[in-house]
Amino acid sequence: MATSISNEGTNWYTTSVRKRYVLAVLTIIYVFNLIDRQILSILQQPIKEELGLTDTQLGLLTGFAFATFYVVAGVPIARLADHKSRRNIVALAVGTWSLMTALCGLAQNYIQLFAARVGVGIGEAGCSPPAHSMISDMYPAERRGSALSIYNSGIYLGVLFGFLLGGWLNQIIGWRFTLMAVGIPGILLAILVRATVREPVRGASERNSTHNENLPPFKSVLAFLWAKKSVRYIAIGSGLSAFCAYSVMNWMAPYIIRIYGMSTAELGLWLALSIGVFGGVGTVGSGFLADNLGTRDKRWYMWLPAFAMLLSAPFYVATFNMTGAYSTLIILCIPICLSNVFASPSICMIHGVAEQKMRATGSALYFLVANFVGLGLGPLFIGIASDSLAEFYGNESLRYAMLYVIPPVSLIAGLFFLRGSKYLREELID
Repeated sequence: MATSISNEGTNWYTTSVRKRYVLAVLTIIYVFNLIDRQILSILQQPIKEELGLTDTQLGLLTGFAFATFYVVAGVPIARLADHKSRRNIVALAVGTWSLMTALCGLAQNYIQLFAARVGVGIGEAGCSPPAHSMISDMYPAERRGSALSIYNSGIYLGVLFGFLLGGWLNQIIGWRFTLMAVGIPGILLAILVRATVREPVRGASERNSTHNENLPPFKSVLAFLWAKKSVRYIAIGSGLSAFCAYSVMNWMAPYIIRIYGMSTAELGLWLALSIGVFGGVGTVGSGFLADNLGTRDKRWYMWLPAFAMLLSAPFYVATFNMTGAYSTLIILCIPICLSNVFASPSICMIHGVAEQKMRATGSALYFLVANFVGLGLGPLFIGIASDSLAEFYGNESLRYAMLYVIPPVSLIAGLFFLRGSKYLREELID
């Protein structure tokens, strides 16, 4: 890994066109990130049938196996990104996870598929922390929430295309070739990043370049962020919000297939609309809305996700009490939109509290908590609950697992954001 690109000390991002181009490229990378991460959810049922897996094993594959290595690898990679070329790290990361996604299609048993998913998680750990840091150096604080929300739209564009492509391709070529087909293009994207994206000057958005300063020790960064009470509540509230969102994203496909018998091609289209489109509305809209309301009071960056999570709980109850596939998927649009309001405002505030040389590490530590709780424990916990309830509810055990777990977690998440808003204004640096 190169220590720096040759033009590190020169600000290339002097025009809005260049900023928009790189923001677009980073967003496309995030789209591929989520396609490769999430596509397994629409393929769970055929994988389960071919390899003879339990719901607990599926929960490990779609959540814990990925998330554990994703969050653990994320911290050292982010530390590297705080003083090495972030552009190079992102390019290497997208090439790595794309190759490992393709290898998932070659797996002949659960162990091999588990190992390939671990590889996807390690590769994807090199995406968002350095990308967040680059965006924060490209855009000033008053526009950062909007820029991050555009980047975070990649989550639900990726989910949208993941469900569409996964459901359609599985019907035509099967789950193995589907994984290969979506993995290989990311290798070409890695080459594009390396050839056309330049490294931003650190601190350029604050007109305070820090590229020659020493990287603060990891213990100092950890102590600095831990001392900020708002950060603790933001991370836990985000983790619980992600718990709800990822549980629904990972389990809605097998839920609808088992109870209502919908084909993967039709279901992929419905999930792309309900989760992909409306989740994206929550993610993108929240960043712009938080920037607008935040000019009056910075606490809106926490109030917005707090109110959204509190409001999502009754809609989740309604979703899992529906008795038809289409009514379930339609009502789901509301809570999935609300459950994704948290991401852009939360990351914006983490960067507002952290110093410039701590931003990539701050993002990684945020993701460590948020994704371990959300992506790691959410799908796994629902899988275990479904297996445990199967004796009582049979084929509908997955319905009651989500009904009993997700709405209470939504309420708790909202309360954590409310509590964190109490400390936010006094702890903001930027």
